[in-house]
Amino acid sequence: MKSIFTFSLLLLACIGFAQTEIKGKVTDQKGEPIPGANIFIEGAYDGTSSQDDGSFAFSTAETGKQTLVISFLSFETIKMEIDVATYQPQTIKMRESVNVLDAVIVNAGTFEAGDKARVSVLKPLDIVTTAGSAGDIVAALQTLPGTQTVGEDGRLFVRGGEADETQTFVDGIRVAQPYGSTTNNLPTRGRFSPFLFSGISFSTGGYSAEYGEALSSVLLLNTQDDPDQNKTDIALMTVGLGLGHTKKWEKSSISVNASYIDLAPYQWAIPQNVSWNRPFQQLSGEAVYRKHFEYGLLKVYVAFDSSRFDVNQESINTPTATRVDLRNDNLYFNASYKGDLGRTWQLTAGLGYGLGKNNIGLDLDDVKNTENAVHMKLKLSKRFSDRIKLNVGGDYFITDFDESYQFFQGEKLNAGYTAGIAAAYSEADVYFSKKLAMKIGARAAYNDLLHESVLSPRASLAYKLGKKAGQVSFAYGDFQQSPKADYLKYSDFHRFDNEKATHYILNYQYTRERQTLRAEAYYKDYRNLVKYDDDVPQFDSNYSNNGSGYAKGIDLFWRDGRTFRNLEYWISYSYIDSKRDYRNFPIEATPNFVANQGLSVVTKYWIEDWKSQVSLTHSMATGRPFDNPNKPGFLQDKTRAYNNLSVSWAYLLTQQKILYFSVSNVLGTQNVYNYEYANTPSANGVFQRREITPTADRFFFVGFFWTISADKKSNQLKNL
Repeated sequence: MKSIFTFSLLLLACIGFAQTEIKGKVTDQKGEPIPGANIFIEGAYDGTSSQDDGSFAFSTAETGKQTLVISFLSFETIKMEIDVATYQPQTIKMRESVNVLDAVIVNAGTFEAGDKARVSVLKPLDIVTTAGSAGDIVAALQTLPGTQTVGEDGRLFVRGGEADETQTFVDGIRVAQPYGSTTNNLPTRGRFSPFLFSGISFSTGGYSAEYGEALSSVLLLNTQDDPDQNKTDIALMTVGLGLGHTKKWEKSSISVNASYIDLAPYQWAIPQNVSWNRPFQQLSGEAVYRKHFEYGLLKVYVAFDSSRFDVNQESINTPTATRVDLRNDNLYFNASYKGDLGRTWQLTAGLGYGLGKNNIGLDLDDVKNTENAVHMKLKLSKRFSDRIKLNVGGDYFITDFDESYQFFQGEKLNAGYTAGIAAAYSEADVYFSKKLAMKIGARAAYNDLLHESVLSPRASLAYKLGKKAGQVSFAYGDFQQSPKADYLKYSDFHRFDNEKATHYILNYQYTRERQTLRAEAYYKDYRNLVKYDDDVPQFDSNYSNNGSGYAKGIDLFWRDGRTFRNLEYWISYSYIDSKRDYRNFPIEATPNFVANQGLSVVTKYWIEDWKSQVSLTHSMATGRPFDNPNKPGFLQDKTRAYNNLSVSWAYLLTQQKILYFSVSNVLGTQNVYNYEYANTPSANGVFQRREITPTADRFFFVGFFWTISADKKSNQLKNL
């Protein structure tokens, strides 16, 4: 027994003598001590926390080479290899993490909306609760600076760019036909309801190298990853019916949304400025299926719509109106997968297909066109550290377009094209510190129809001035886009090149709780724009890519939900100076879709006693240019200023039942979009004209919305 006791004492003594002291000091990069940092041997129980002066000391029985870990909230974790036997006390300097909430964000030219955005200038609800938007995503975005309200068109015009210079992507996959079809001076709408989308990124320029074939901007729509619960949404409206349902399982879910719109009863009750033979009718639907795997998420999205209308279009140059009978069918499908590939890489892959068909009757003539478009995408991402992330990827676009024009009892003209565009890109996000970050990359593409290769460098830099001083950003990039189908369909007879633009953007943004201020100056240089020599592009027109132009301006945005209780508002102001020498322009001039100044004020006020949300939107813009043949020059005259005050009211009958009312242009302002002039002067030498105006002075909407869900709390206020 005595020998066992003696052996135990010797063993404890040996263990005691085997202990090694690890000590040192933890500071930040400026040498200031960091108290409370955790310091320990990886895989062992030996460790401690730093003192107020940053010092630390602990003993370990580990031997040989070990990994010493130093960690602290808002700082990067350090792992350093040490040899316990030869370890000497040292000062360890920690770097601030770039993943903290107050770190710099590279955001020049980009507006974010959604729960996942680190800084949102719009909330998901804003896209559909804005008075005057009528649930249209594009109409809501037109309250942001940098956009132009072109009421007779309805599409998204950005910073002096035409509507087809903005590309739309759903879950990263391009939508070739993002708008419904229409005819001259009748506005269209975006094809996607906001029901299934949780996030939106709207770039007014300088966007990532991941996206191509967009000369001015990109609109990124992201479907919901996970619905919150099972529910059914019912909508009864003065213009139609709507039905939505979401079913959720353990690792998968599906959401569907369908609607039928018929404006015949509405247009019978409300006088119209247009002679309709058959008012607008549309049947549409969307669905998204989600499936979670162990290391990734698969989403499948499908949308379709079928619409028609029949209208008599007046012209000052014809004694009778032209009858336009249009039928449009659209189908869009995409599948996307995002998940981990091994321990260090992330894979994003997708496939999209779009089909657009139009059958247009022009009096007794018949026009048919069909577009098939495919987009394939692959992206690999790797985060080398908290400070460096690399994206590499590739795209392939295929577009097949066919059009025929059948003259009544006459010949049939055919036109069309097939184009393939292969592209590859590489882009890195580099965070030098939480105050300074950079995104730099390039995109290379080859168009087999144009037989042209292009290389487009892009770069963004952001610097945070201080916790309460905001940040500044700069973005530069080269962008290119194939000429639109109106020209490419004649590519059998003519050769075209890519149209090109270079963007320069300087941005300042200040954000604190529920307040955002943005100021942005930009310059865009256009090159290789298409020119032709006829009134309208034809197969025998003389085409060239000698066109050019520029757009420069300032955009201001202020949002405040903090100053006044229950009131949230934003103010957008834009100034733009833009001129182009393209199409059949004889000189460089401001295009007729550009207003030099625009102002939007949007307010949303919650009235608790009335259980109501009231929203007002006031949009104003200076006049737009038009060509007046009674005066010398080209596009030398301007329409009167645009003014539109819209109001909406959502009343909660119960928690899940809402009565909604809205009216656009409450004041009945007589807005004029443009003028059509006679081709020949009258007897007194004056060219007569007629005004291009909205189809009605006001638009009234009344709807009843009912949600049925398990929690008995959800409602459709977010969809109004």
